[in-house]
Amino acid sequence: MKFVIAGGSGFIGQKLTDILLSANHEVIILSRQVKNPVGKVSYVRWLAEGSLPEKEIGEADVFINLAGVSINDGRWTASHQKEIYESRIIATTELIRIIKAMERKPSVLINASAIGIYPASTMTRYTEESTEIAQDFLGKTVYDWEQKAKSVEQLGLRVAFMRFGVVLGHEGALPLMVMPYKFLVGGPVGSGKQWVSWVHVEDVAKSILFVAENKEIHGPVNVTSPNPVQMNEFGKTIGSVLKRPHWIPAPSFAMKAVLGKKSALVLEGQSVLPEKLLHNEYEFAYPKLEMALENLLKG
Repeated sequence: MKFVIAGGSGFIGQKLTDILLSANHEVIILSRQVKNPVGKVSYVRWLAEGSLPEKEIGEADVFINLAGVSINDGRWTASHQKEIYESRIIATTELIRIIKAMERKPSVLINASAIGIYPASTMTRYTEESTEIAQDFLGKTVYDWEQKAKSVEQLGLRVAFMRFGVVLGHEGALPLMVMPYKFLVGGPVGSGKQWVSWVHVEDVAKSILFVAENKEIHGPVNVTSPNPVQMNEFGKTIGSVLKRPHWIPAPSFAMKAVLGKKSALVLEGQSVLPEKLLHNEYEFAYPKLEMALENLLKG
């Protein structure tokens, strides 16, 4: 199949490209920079003055939208929050314009999303059937993002929203979470009872391909391990894998002072289950946290 990826040069996009190439698919990456083709990967300029990607793409089977300013960078100031929100809406709007302009349209749009759409809770377990929407910055951003992408259904496309949990890899949130343990100062964060619905980046990439290949899957898809853990257990597991102590607490007020509004990412959480992937018999490469951390921290 021929895949078009927006945000293909990012953390998840690079892993996804590797997975697609290993399965012998063709990949087009939408990029602001003009680049020469590399093997079965070609680059098409977009989101730049005068660019008309639809003229270079030709035909494609799958569109994947991973584009957007990272939520892991910065302190979530008002200007940064605006960038996070607008980057997602602008990129998705442009993808829809491109699809509308194509004579032969792709069969599916797979749009990145996030479990931040669900309200923080230490008690509730969320699945794709859950309808509660968080009334905070992340909740609003994810909801509006999904609604924008959903509008492409009017063109006859199947649409899936991949609601990513905390993606573990050599980039993203994990290096920051691991750093205190490497300096022997790791310990409980906040109450330690907040849930961490995590997922290995390899499972993120493989699940995207899985959804592309399984035509009956549409709508929200929780991309999380089937075994979420509470923050205290998450930290203990890091310590165990690295053979470092888990002992010095990082209280909530300290995290808020250091991270500002972004502290919500570590002080709050949701227990989210990937019911749709499991129902469709997706097999997780890393279903257990210790397995994932052993691979990433010792591999």
